Amino acid sequence: MENWDEIRTAVQVAQQGTVSGAAQSLGVHHATVIRHIDALETRLGVKLFQRHSRGYTPTEAGEELMRVGQATAEQFSALEGRLRGKTDAVSGELVITTLAPMAHDLVPIVAEFQHTYPDVTIRLLNSERLFRLEYGEAHVAIRAGEAPKEPDNIVQPYRSYEIGLFASRSYVERHGTPKSIEDFANHRFAGRDGVTSRAPFFQWQRDNVPDASVVFKTTDDFNLRQIVKHGVGIGFIERRVALNDPDLVEVWPSDPSWCVKLWIVTHVDLHRTAKVQAIVKAIKAAAQLRA
Repeated sequence: MENWDEIRTAVQVAQQGTVSGAAQSLGVHHATVIRHIDALETRLGVKLFQRHSRGYTPTEAGEELMRVGQATAEQFSALEGRLRGKTDAVSGELVITTLAPMAHDLVPIVAEFQHTYPDVTIRLLNSERLFRLEYGEAHVAIRAGEAPKEPDNIVQPYRSYEIGLFASRSYVERHGTPKSIEDFANHRFAGRDGVTSRAPFFQWQRDNVPDASVVFKTTDDFNLRQIVKHGVGIGFIERRVALNDPDLVEVWPSDPSWCVKLWIVTHVDLHRTAKVQAIVKAIKAAAQLRA
């Protein structure tokens, strides 16, 4: 509403009966009140108040404007309450985006969250594409690598996980383990398809393992882990998972540079909403339990 400030000022003058009272109620200078009244009367082409020594008395037109202004103010107040109620409610759609390897960690968190908040519909999107939080493409993003630096994003540490090079026991029985980086040429590896992965361990693999030795390539980390378990070749697997699998053997010392840091990213406009606060709290609590 283009002239709402002027209308609101007129309503206050009618209610308070004086310019000084309206100015105090609105928290503005008395000159601003006079300017708003003069501008509104000029725009409407009618007198809204009779000025006298005791203050301002609304004319018939002023009383009509006051009724409309009060009704509008009440509607704004009711709308504000409804919108605040929606913001405070843990309900509606909640979009979480992450890389596929991290999704399996989020599934039990999401399941428990939906038991607690059954009115929430969750979309868990696994993609290497960076969803634009500022455009509302997602409410929460779990991102890997260096801390994101996009403006207006709130970035919180989630957790980190160690990566190691593993092979199945059947592979080790047939081929042994690599004795040196030069020996990688005599072994078979599983790795990422394409060269777009930003993961530091896949970059290390591209730098140190001959491409001819990579006999299986995939875009899915679950497929990679399964092919390693089936004895096809050596591959990168999260150490926490692999060390608990009796069929897998770590065949090369884990390099600290392979460690992956994860971040919880939200946009400042949605960060304080109840559902975003609730899911971020759940994700961080799960990370603390894991630690």
